[in-house]
Amino acid sequence: MSDQTPNRPIIRHVVFFSSKNTEDIDRIVDGLSMLAHIPSVSHFEVARNRNQDRFSNDVDVIVYAEFADEAALNAYRAHQIYQDCIDIVRPLREMRIAADF
Repeated sequence: MSDQTPNRPIIRHVVFFSSKNTEDIDRIVDGLSMLAHIPSVSHFEVARNRNQDRFSNDVDVIVYAEFADEAALNAYRAHQIYQDCIDIVRPLREMRIAADF
């Protein structure tokens, strides 16, 4: 299967976070969990990294979300809950890496 499939049924959104302090990881998870309540999300998961990789354990929290299309992803990013989540999580996180495919 090609990554360039023109009629791909969903957009996958994956975001990796590291916390400034390990004691804040649960607060980050709780803050990110709010995003599941945004109506345009088709599927949403947030979890702590199990930190079992031999080479790198820099990631503390992972968000995985699916959207029906670009409009749904844009609605997610424009929603007030998204901004509320940023206000909670941004001060607690060190790194954020996002990818959409």
